[in-house]
Amino acid sequence: MAARSMGGQLLPLELIDRCVGSKIWIILKGDKEFVGTLRGFDDYVNMVLEDVTEYEINPDGGYRVTKLEQILLNGNNVCMLVPGGEGPVPEQAT
Repeated sequence: MAARSMGGQLLPLELIDRCVGSKIWIILKGDKEFVGTLRGFDDYVNMVLEDVTEYEINPDGGYRVTKLEQILLNGNNVCMLVPGGEGPVPEQAT
């Protein structure tokens, strides 16, 4: 990737690169969140995720949960990444 650390700092793309193969929680603009295994990404933070759980926020404050095998996520919609995150609700509650 194009990112390099400078003076002991960890740049954003380096952090994402360290997460490849690990679980990551992705919060998008709007009402969707994803938890899955990061398989790859590009300089625009478009990401390929496997074993994905999609959480869509309902108007009543609950979540609609959908399991997906693999997705390509547009990095333009990403608001926040949480390495190792479990998502908005405990896995047992889904």
